[in-house]
Amino acid sequence: MAEIEQKLFLNLRYNHHLSKFMDEQVLDPQTILMQTANNPTSGTIGQPITYEKIATRIFANSKEASGAVAKEIADLIRKKQKEGKSCVLGLATGSSPKTVYAQLIRMHKEEGLSFKNVISFNLDEYYPMEPDSIHSYHRFMKEQLFDHVDIPKENYYLPSGTLPAESIPDFCTSYENKINALGGLDFQLLGIGGNGHVGFNEPGALINSRTRLITLDHSTRAAAAMEFGGLHKVPRKAITMGITPILNARRIVLLAWGERKAGVIRQSVEGPVTEHVPASYLQAHPNVSFVVDESAASELTRVKTPWAVDTVVWDNAMVKKAVSHLSTTLRKPILKLTDKDYNDHGMSDLLAQHGSSYEININVFNQLQHTITGWPGGKPNADDSNRPERAEPAKKRVLIFSPHPDDDIISMGGTFQRLVDQGHEVHVAYQTSGNIAVADDEALRFMEFALDFDQNFDIANTKTKKLFEEAKNFLRHTKDSEIDTPEIREVKGIIRRGEAKATCRFVGIPTSQAHFLNMPFYETGTVQKSPISDADIKIIEEIIEEIKPHQIYAAGDFADPHGTHKVCWDAIEAALERSKHKKFMEDCWVWLYRGAWAEWDIYEIEMAVPMSPDQVLKKRQGIFKHQSQKDGVVFQGEDSREFWQRAEERNRGTAQLYDDLGLAEYEAMEAFVRWKF
Repeated sequence: MAEIEQKLFLNLRYNHHLSKFMDEQVLDPQTILMQTANNPTSGTIGQPITYEKIATRIFANSKEASGAVAKEIADLIRKKQKEGKSCVLGLATGSSPKTVYAQLIRMHKEEGLSFKNVISFNLDEYYPMEPDSIHSYHRFMKEQLFDHVDIPKENYYLPSGTLPAESIPDFCTSYENKINALGGLDFQLLGIGGNGHVGFNEPGALINSRTRLITLDHSTRAAAAMEFGGLHKVPRKAITMGITPILNARRIVLLAWGERKAGVIRQSVEGPVTEHVPASYLQAHPNVSFVVDESAASELTRVKTPWAVDTVVWDNAMVKKAVSHLSTTLRKPILKLTDKDYNDHGMSDLLAQHGSSYEININVFNQLQHTITGWPGGKPNADDSNRPERAEPAKKRVLIFSPHPDDDIISMGGTFQRLVDQGHEVHVAYQTSGNIAVADDEALRFMEFALDFDQNFDIANTKTKKLFEEAKNFLRHTKDSEIDTPEIREVKGIIRRGEAKATCRFVGIPTSQAHFLNMPFYETGTVQKSPISDADIKIIEEIIEEIKPHQIYAAGDFADPHGTHKVCWDAIEAALERSKHKKFMEDCWVWLYRGAWAEWDIYEIEMAVPMSPDQVLKKRQGIFKHQSQKDGVVFQGEDSREFWQRAEERNRGTAQLYDDLGLAEYEAMEAFVRWKF
């Protein structure tokens, strides 16, 4: 660590912009290292303690956050225009800045924001990579920003993924020289990888690193596998701007959305400066901000344990959060927590306001106990005052929204089965076709089956044969710059529809109660989707009107604000807003489930449905009906487990948590949070 600290100081001392900052502040090496120490600090008496060494702004959602960042960039562009100067921007790719770019486009079209004085430099590019590939950052920037504003073509620069290997060092030097000749970057926009990388500066990158060719970390490639259609298709190398040119920018803003970034945000903001988390190097910069949504901020001390840094209002939600956290931290059941445990962990004022630990423990224990039910549709003829769902009507119409054709069984398969077994009328609305998640080999296998079937049974269908032959030829010769044809997407969609119907039959509902909505926003043929439109919302509104449900279940996994789950929820929310005045909606409750990636925090859960070992096994068998998603799934991500394994471990983990807190012990549990109008 001493070597890293020395490099940190040397970079600060000799960096032109930061050395000026140091000279003004008269900082010595020890002061700098103290500023990046791992101890919490407090400004003055009475002010909250802060563990954060980077200014971090938390917004309710990524849309609000992106609007604030876009405004800052627009204000800087306009300021430079008034001064008759160029505005030199460092730009990022990935899902995080998409809404920022969308806001800038809106400002250009609606408010007259001009980009004629903007000169931009992108952080990175895969290598090798053709510029017209659907995976190219050249193409990304043109589609997300450049083609929609008036920036001159000669004013934007990106690393080239087509250079001969021997030319890369000279190119990288020239790239930085161009930036320096313009006086450096006025503003650098960053995202952050799950392993803490900025640009493609992976763990192990040194603070004095320059623009260069690098080898991508496995976790970075795994995270990108979804977009490329498999890990084996992700390039192993990339050209990236180094840490030094990033730190040379006069202003840096880093964006992060969703709970999957929460851990690395805490490490970067509150942890030590380390090469293992390259984003932590930003602690040394005098003008940097992290802009995050509530989910990405969830692991920060001031969010996760706010009572540890400031005075809090001890309402019921805060008490439940604090007590469950204390129990988990101490590995003690809730009913065994003592006054000393509360006092030793910064919760003495909770005792002062709400009485003894015994009374608080009983209250929280009972609340958690009341979330557990084996009757997700409500228990008929029972006192429902302490149950999560109503007893009446005894037989409910249930509408499960499944963003993809397998989310229903993966995320709430046990509850799905329980609802059917208990006599409710269950409908499933599959919101998208899920076609891009079907591998080409799987599609070819089904097309060959169809052709062999026709031939063996002497079914003459020359049109179908011609279509399939053309599709097979396309798949065997497709290039990265090409997307699947509509015919291939239809074949892949048929595969997923068939699997969804098989699941419904397995659970015990007629396929007439399986509704395939095929929302238009999804049908682009790529991971990049269109924004939701009125047509998407109307489709949801119509199925709600048709079913008139007493219960709606919907996916509540919003880790990626541009991901299918979040977009599907946005359409549901908009449809519910349009429908809420209708009479049947007075009796409709909405429950949110989560996917195989994460689970609700224990203090958030409002309904927990236990599962026996036999029910866990039956859920697994239901997931197996989705054979195209079982082995070598396209969107495996960083997690190498199959979906059934993720779901089982998540469900068992939820049950274990209830057990650890001192409640009943079950094999597994599925958890839900109620969304209220």
